[in-house]
Amino acid sequence: GGMAAAVLLLLLLAAAGPGPGRAEAGRERRDALREELLLTPLPTGDVAATFQFRTRWDADLQRGAVSHYRLFPKALGRLVAALGVRELHLALTQGFWRTRYWGQPPLQAPAGAELWVWFQPTVTDVDKAWKELSNILSGIFCASLNFIDSTNTVIPTASFKPLGLANGTDHHLLRYAVLPREVVCTENLTPWKKLLPCGSKAGLAVLLKAERLFHSSYHSQAVHIRPICRDASCLAVSWELRQTLTVVFDFFSSGQGKKDWSLFKMFSRTLTDTCPLASQSKVYVDISPKNKEKELLEVSPPPTSVHEAVVQGDKKTYAVYDLLSPSLFNTSRSLNVQLKWKRPQDSSEMPIPTLHAQRYVGGYGLQTGEICTLIYNTHPYRAFPVILLETVPWYLRLYVHTLTIITKGKENKPSYIHYQPAQDRTRPHLLEMLIQLPANSVTKITIQFERALLKWTEYPPDPNHGFYVGSSVLSALVPSVIAMKDMDVEQSPLFTSLFPSSDGSSYFVRLYTEPLLVNLPTPDFSMPYNVICLTCTVVAVCYGSFYNLLTRTFHVEEPSRGGLAKRLANVIRKLRGVPPL
Repeated sequence: GGMAAAVLLLLLLAAAGPGPGRAEAGRERRDALREELLLTPLPTGDVAATFQFRTRWDADLQRGAVSHYRLFPKALGRLVAALGVRELHLALTQGFWRTRYWGQPPLQAPAGAELWVWFQPTVTDVDKAWKELSNILSGIFCASLNFIDSTNTVIPTASFKPLGLANGTDHHLLRYAVLPREVVCTENLTPWKKLLPCGSKAGLAVLLKAERLFHSSYHSQAVHIRPICRDASCLAVSWELRQTLTVVFDFFSSGQGKKDWSLFKMFSRTLTDTCPLASQSKVYVDISPKNKEKELLEVSPPPTSVHEAVVQGDKKTYAVYDLLSPSLFNTSRSLNVQLKWKRPQDSSEMPIPTLHAQRYVGGYGLQTGEICTLIYNTHPYRAFPVILLETVPWYLRLYVHTLTIITKGKENKPSYIHYQPAQDRTRPHLLEMLIQLPANSVTKITIQFERALLKWTEYPPDPNHGFYVGSSVLSALVPSVIAMKDMDVEQSPLFTSLFPSSDGSSYFVRLYTEPLLVNLPTPDFSMPYNVICLTCTVVAVCYGSFYNLLTRTFHVEEPSRGGLAKRLANVIRKLRGVPPL
């Protein structure tokens, strides 16, 4: 018995590894957290803050053999393993990113809730997995994603290609849905913060104070899960969870006369310490000169280093504050980055983005209408193609023969078109087109529709508010003015590495237009109320009377013989020979 116990002990020691220190080091190598805050002064005087928290995990989630979760949230890890998810992108957004005035965002999302997912080829019933996934995510993020069903889900054929590793792209494994009416608030932010390894207790997440984040003109939070290469050879797969949050602070609503900003003015907090689990924690401030003469921005305290990179076709200069640098917190206990404008900015200097778009509803009356989309290519000499994805609800009946695409006064024929007609109460319209945009041009796309009549039970509680139509999606490889070098993803800032760059001459952009608000023919819901009131009154009066008559009992009273006066009168009448009373 003693011998067997000794052998068992030796086996256990061998399985435990060479020592606790080395095992711990091996485990730490398997997952890593990087966090980053990018502060971008916008041409209008507002400022955009983009948080990115990237958890990378060298584990195979798909085989379901993972039992120990350290940095990667268990709720999402088990979801990916159980439902065969290959890639997941969820965004919850309040407000609209104004590309024309604010420039290209690091990550844009449409107003409301957006969810698109690639499933593994092993998933047999994709629709069932999609429904289950949206319900689970609805519970995790406290959002109304359970309203995603077949009436607002589409299967794009050309847009939304995988951002991570992909063996094949069978588009039947892709699902895309938008809920443009979804309102984003603190109950969505709290579960999002709880997924962070340090929560909101340390590191950059300390700045995520709800009352400040929602007191802004744009707020977007997102979760991106995708498989990536573990190393240059790409023989093994790692999983990446990227949590991003973008917020735009409006200097008018902040009540400041001047356009000077600081971390404290934006978030009512400053940075005091780092997240102990983070291997990298940095703050980037965009101090790029807007013109050739002199720079506009001054930052204090002095940054730890300066980083130059070509981002979205422009050469950018960033002041970098490394929170893990020991010298940063030596001088003071907290870091409060301040941005000051050296001179007032001239509005004529506002750079116009190479690609931007807008959309609106035309027509008159409540029967027919027209959806118009304007796409601008402001590049002086380069033409490039763009993929346009339109998802229109079934109750707007599109007339595809009225589709017109006009550029510079001439008809512009799309080189690829995919249209899936809607089915009433079952699925929406899906229209995808590949359109060539000539240099320095405006392309106008119009399509007419007819409004359907809904059943009276299908109207929302506020039917006169209108019905939302989700944003159009534009995907394009925009030519870059400056040649871009290949970067090492692990070394470059997080805001440059979500979209894979194909080559140095162009960069990928995904843009969203405004969501539309369309009025449908609405019945007068006060009329049923009036009818109900009138009917109830008539029924109550008539029924009350009949019931009274039917249930009342009638008693016949015997006539009494009368009183003393009457008897005296009758005696007198008898004596006179007159008939009695």
